[in-house]
Amino acid sequence: MDPVRNPYAPGAGQRPPELAGRGRELDVFDIVLERIARGRPERSLMLTGLRGVGKTVLLNTLRSQAINSLWGSGKIEARPDQSLRRPIAAALHMAVRELAPRHRAPDRIDAFLGILKAFAQRGAPTGRAGAAKLRDRWQPGIDVPAATGRADSGDIEIDLVELLTDAASVASDVGTGVAVFIDEMQDLGPEDVSALCAACHELSQLGAPLIVVGAGLPHLPAVLSAAKSYSERLFRYQRIDRLDRIAADQALCAPAEREDVEYEAKALDLLYEKSGGYPYFVQAYGKATWDHAPRSPITAADVRVAAPEAEAELAVGFFGSRFERATPAEREYMRAMATLSLVEGAADGGGRDDMDAAVPTAEIARALGRKPASLSPARDALIKKGLIYSGERGTVAFTVPHFGRYLRTQPA
Repeated sequence: MDPVRNPYAPGAGQRPPELAGRGRELDVFDIVLERIARGRPERSLMLTGLRGVGKTVLLNTLRSQAINSLWGSGKIEARPDQSLRRPIAAALHMAVRELAPRHRAPDRIDAFLGILKAFAQRGAPTGRAGAAKLRDRWQPGIDVPAATGRADSGDIEIDLVELLTDAASVASDVGTGVAVFIDEMQDLGPEDVSALCAACHELSQLGAPLIVVGAGLPHLPAVLSAAKSYSERLFRYQRIDRLDRIAADQALCAPAEREDVEYEAKALDLLYEKSGGYPYFVQAYGKATWDHAPRSPITAADVRVAAPEAEAELAVGFFGSRFERATPAEREYMRAMATLSLVEGAADGGGRDDMDAAVPTAEIARALGRKPASLSPARDALIKKGLIYSGERGTVAFTVPHFGRYLRTQPA
């Protein structure tokens, strides 16, 4: 098999050659765009799921749909150490620039850009301490002077409501909408989450043509609910899960068929067993198998020969890089989780290694011979690092599929 023609793409956020199993989500978003364009009420959208299920790929695809519908769009990636103010200002700047050529009144665009500039600069620190850091002297690339009296109060909730409302008004002028895409949304700070919920609530009440499309780990709904109790009704939640067998086969076979290559049925059986249907793993095993297969059709024997290489690559790039970020105490905590998650998975799935199984924190403390309170720092640090999440009170689970299986292979 020619490695140059290998169609598979196991990369972070990299679109696979065949976006299988996501047709429903794409269709739903098309309906959302069309309804908003017709003045119908719609909710903003939140995508949740484990790492490796293709949330970022789907987010980027939804953005392409918005662009194709002539919407203004901007995308950011949330970070735990960064305020929402600057990145969302940059995203809206990009969105309005896309709309500006179709707007009949340049002064209207300039007026919004002045408000946007004031919003962005309002969060910059003042005084000698703030001036000392180059990153804090950031200026948005907006040529108009900053406006006053709108989106510049310094209260992120007040300012964001006003800014998004004005952005929606600009989009309404040209008969379209604005979509803001936020990846890793669970990493936003509590004040920013609260402000974003308040802004989406106001936009929903006004019927304004602006939506937020967020993507995050499975506990994102809990993060939003903690900020505003009405967030459960404010957003449309879509859980992005692993692919079923039909979709996983399509993700492998469709790109191969374009290269005149086929798979034997037993090869597809084994690839699904190895990958578990997780899109990132499907691509990783598919790529390794292609490179090792001597000819078409690809056989189960080819998969068995290639699997160790795929697993070695995942161990370094997908699992190992995350494991290295943990301290010794945090690794001890995760090892206990890995042992217990296997037990929990066997109970839930009839012996299947189910890494989605949540583990009671009390059981982890008991396994380590520690008091639960003494393990709280390790648990909280792992949640902040995005390695585990707490979907329900008193339980934790890995954010990375098959991470427990990986940990059980590592020396203590």
